[in-house]
Amino acid sequence: MRTVYLGTSEFAATVLARLAGSQHRPALVITRPDRPKGRGRRLASPPVADAARALGLELRQPESVNDEAVRGEIAAAGPEALLVCAFGVLIREPLLSTQPILNVHPSLLPRWRGAAPVERALMAGDAETGVSIMRLTEGLDSGPVGLRKAVAIAPQDTYGTLAPRLAALGGELLARALDAPTEYAEQDEAGVTYAEKITLGDRMLDPGRSAVELERTVRALTPHIGTRLVLLDGSMLGVHAARAVTLGGFSSLGTENPLAVDGRLLLRCAEGALELLAVQPPGGRPMSAADYLRGHRAQ
Repeated sequence: MRTVYLGTSEFAATVLARLAGSQHRPALVITRPDRPKGRGRRLASPPVADAARALGLELRQPESVNDEAVRGEIAAAGPEALLVCAFGVLIREPLLSTQPILNVHPSLLPRWRGAAPVERALMAGDAETGVSIMRLTEGLDSGPVGLRKAVAIAPQDTYGTLAPRLAALGGELLARALDAPTEYAEQDEAGVTYAEKITLGDRMLDPGRSAVELERTVRALTPHIGTRLVLLDGSMLGVHAARAVTLGGFSSLGTENPLAVDGRLLLRCAEGALELLAVQPPGGRPMSAADYLRGHRAQ
């Protein structure tokens, strides 16, 4: 099937690579423009742009996919289907109705519609998540679903370990949906939950919450976003790995938080304690908690 592919993220780049090796190799790839990135604010291409170049695919990076000129380029490519995965831009009329649009969504719809489904599944402590292939409509991830497959979430999964598994599955399911006619069924609105965009507040580790919740948050935002802890001097300590622990008598171990105990860095929480395993001091590099404690007084 002749296709045009719209995507931006590393997740979408994995799906694109799978399609490029199939009979549905995109005639055109559209992604977002290069943007400043990192401390040096140098222009960087989206992962899908890098992937498309490496795969020898025709690439466009318009400011708006909904512009008339871009719609003309899509039409000129003659697609039988438009494919979308982690594009990050709303597709509006008239493009929305020009041809069938299939969307790869990394959740078991109708659970976790929205911007951060993988992160929210991890943060909620879900036992499983998955990938859904749906027809794109005007609603937020509310279109009919054709294929859906579950993936178990392991106790130690982070975004960095779970997302690649989901991306590989997404590529397989999308190719399968294009290989043969697929029946699409409306979603059950009774099961809808929303995966809101990750905010600065989501990144902050609040000791007023339970240690289990904070461990899930660290795993959900590692390594692509990251979590932070406010120290007593007001500076921010990045946290790259942590685990919830139960310590008898922990409440009597002084008043500092976090607290160094027998070479371990512990954050007293409303329920239990969070052991910080890998951290990043302000302006420094990531390091183990043991290395941090050797060079820094617990704040």
